Amino acid sequence: MEDERGKQSFIVDPPKLTEEIRETLNKQNSRMVSEFKSNQLEKDAKKNWDLFYKRNETRFFKNRNWTVREFQELAGHSNDNGERKVMLEIGCGVGNLVFPLIEDNYNDYFIYACDFSPRAIEFVKSNELYNEEKIRAFQCDITTDTIFDEIKLESVDIITVIFVFSSIHPENFKKVADTLFKLLKPGGIILFRDYGLYDKAQLRFKPGNKIAENFYVRQDGTRTYFFSNDELKNLFKSVGFEIEQNVFVERRTINKKEDINVQRLFIQGKFKKPIR
Repeated sequence: MEDERGKQSFIVDPPKLTEEIRETLNKQNSRMVSEFKSNQLEKDAKKNWDLFYKRNETRFFKNRNWTVREFQELAGHSNDNGERKVMLEIGCGVGNLVFPLIEDNYNDYFIYACDFSPRAIEFVKSNELYNEEKIRAFQCDITTDTIFDEIKLESVDIITVIFVFSSIHPENFKKVADTLFKLLKPGGIILFRDYGLYDKAQLRFKPGNKIAENFYVRQDGTRTYFFSNDELKNLFKSVGFEIEQNVFVERRTINKKEDINVQRLFIQGKFKKPIR
């Protein structure tokens, strides 16, 4: 599979815990984030993401033009009754997923887009493609029930969560998964991609950055988690989803001229709400 230019992605077997990886993890465990700092990071989570978008504005993330290729469900069709499907993007950032869909005329959707950061939502609304006949953006903390003030139960056909769960405290994973289950129509689907266990980004963390098992804090105060297949499967099955896909994806960024060959490990899933 080709990602964007110069990048290739492949489905691969789950990584094994090698002795080298074990030594790296042991070093990380030698100095953990204190409980006080961990609690403070949770309190400051929205502020830290807002500061992230203040610093980077719309420049940090590239448009996710790969999503329709990886998730063909996004190419979409209208519902059987001819109505537009309803799509929800959790953690929309500045619109790097939704605006390419709109620009490529995937008009079979009405799109809800929410993000933890109020500043990110401001950037979405200021985009020239923003049109509330096609998309409605709003700020939301998905670990609470406030999203139900915006979207009705069982009213959404497709939910995308792309590099979102990793920024949430693991104690909230099940609550968020249950919220998504409640929002989906029977037969609706979640399209998921996030950081995979033993990805290079995990192994680069130094002592003092680890909060809990597979959960870390970056220099800017934002947090990230790294998932295994079994953990993801058990999480979504526990709230009622059927597992349609749950695989590791290796992405390589290749530049032969500069002798660059960078490997990343992501985890990709499709989780379907059963039809009653």
